Amino acid sequence: MRPLRVLQLGRVSYARGLELQAEAVAAVQAKTGPETLFLLEHDPVFTMGRTTRQENVLFPAEALRARGFEVFETGRGGDVTYHGPGQLVGYPILDLNPDRRDVHRYVRDLEEVLIRVLADYGLQAGRVAGRTGAWVGDEKVAAIGVRIARWVTSHGFALNVSTDLAPFQLIVPCGIADKGVTSLERLLGRAVDPAALRSRVVARTCEVFEREPA
Repeated sequence: MRPLRVLQLGRVSYARGLELQAEAVAAVQAKTGPETLFLLEHDPVFTMGRTTRQENVLFPAEALRARGFEVFETGRGGDVTYHGPGQLVGYPILDLNPDRRDVHRYVRDLEEVLIRVLADYGLQAGRVAGRTGAWVGDEKVAAIGVRIARWVTSHGFALNVSTDLAPFQLIVPCGIADKGVTSLERLLGRAVDPAALRSRVVARTCEVFEREPA
């Protein structure tokens, strides 16, 4: 199996996260650096993907910044979402060459990672037809938005763990008005150990993508 470098960064700004991803993607494309899984939290930020519809951002960017949020237009797929403390963000920088060159399969594989992690906590998560992410009932617990360039991946997933869910009310999350948003701790009714959760995410990522942590 191919090695997967795992970097646990703690809390970083969204801009720094973009820089780290760009460096890692360039290295993987040039075959001068390893495939990498970044695990981190972001400062409070709203990010808008390539297909964001402006009506899903319920307040102007200036108003959101005045409330203490950063606002970024970003190169990933998908609509607007929120990142903030208490949310585990994963950015897998993977080379899908030669045998996994299928965008839809890659998104389904990320969903599978999250579904298996949630199952480790006794939760029966699943998919919703026509939507991305991991869901428990009608509530999304993890969002997915990816970018693939020359079959090297970036961006990834955001799992709500102990996230303050109030900021999601300032947007139409992922452009989905008829579904809710939840968190792992809300579903469990108890606190979750962050280090143990990260370990589960690493294990399940390596399992689904047939990598070994390095």
